[in-house]
Amino acid sequence: MAKPHIIEVTNLVKRYQKAEKNSVDDVSFYVEEGSFFSLLGPNGAGKTTTISILTTLLAPTSGGASLSGFDVNSQPNQVRQQIGVIFQNPSLDRNLTAEENIRFHSNLYDLFPYRPTFSLMPETYKKKVKQLAEVVGLESDLFKPVKALSGGMKRKLEIIRSLMHQPQVLFLDEPTTGLDPISRQNLWRYLQEIRQTTDITIFLTTHYLEEAEGSDYLCIMNQGKIVSKGTPVEIKRSLTENYLVADAKDRTKLSKELTKLKVPFTGQGPFQVHFGKHSAPSIVQSLKTPLTQLEIHNPSLEDAYVEIIKGSEAEHHAQP
Repeated sequence: MAKPHIIEVTNLVKRYQKAEKNSVDDVSFYVEEGSFFSLLGPNGAGKTTTISILTTLLAPTSGGASLSGFDVNSQPNQVRQQIGVIFQNPSLDRNLTAEENIRFHSNLYDLFPYRPTFSLMPETYKKKVKQLAEVVGLESDLFKPVKALSGGMKRKLEIIRSLMHQPQVLFLDEPTTGLDPISRQNLWRYLQEIRQTTDITIFLTTHYLEEAEGSDYLCIMNQGKIVSKGTPVEIKRSLTENYLVADAKDRTKLSKELTKLKVPFTGQGPFQVHFGKHSAPSIVQSLKTPLTQLEIHNPSLEDAYVEIIKGSEAEHHAQP
């Protein structure tokens, strides 16, 4: 059964003053409640502008968007109550401790009355902070100054801060930029744990395509337009294919054998062997030439993404 749409974007257009073309050009899509949605595209594709409109930082030129039933243009205060945002660049006060950043954020959202120290805050506040800190592994660093925290710790702090008011949607704009591989992996483990416990909707933009592999649904933007949309499996299946990578000491013999079997292949060795009407097992079983390399190439989302962007660029340049 289809879930309700927590985000609706309809014919959205944004053109900046003195710009020659739209930054966001007639974009429409939706995001289901509780899903993991990714918006992908190269620099300048319109992703950040789209997120800025959805998070009420920019007003659209035309078209519309709603979040949790609230119009992002005419009801910005209600929308802000429904969202948490982790920007590409940390937006923390470096002169405060981690907990003080959380406390001021909670006060801005009118979640708890402000008190000058953590010990004077209500028990419900202290319990919530400690619970979230435990989930993301920041409990031992809560009272350290932000300037003493590593990049990974700052990201964890931003997660805690953005979840204090129990948002319906968490926007992640390039959340792992500048993080080392282990910190990136840990961050995503924490986000998945949070998804399982809160049923929050995650809206991601990233240049690390492997981070979007687990999306329920994604859209790819280029030149301000949506150029592809679907599940990762659908997008990969529509543009790329599996193939064998095969090699042998006697490449001439292997090449002749593949030709005789009428199996399509490319390259001079190693060979990319395309299945055509055959299956991988039948091709392997038919080969008599001793092989030095044999592997199945499964296309990644990045492979499909590159093909989509190349195709949309070619189509754009071909237009009069």
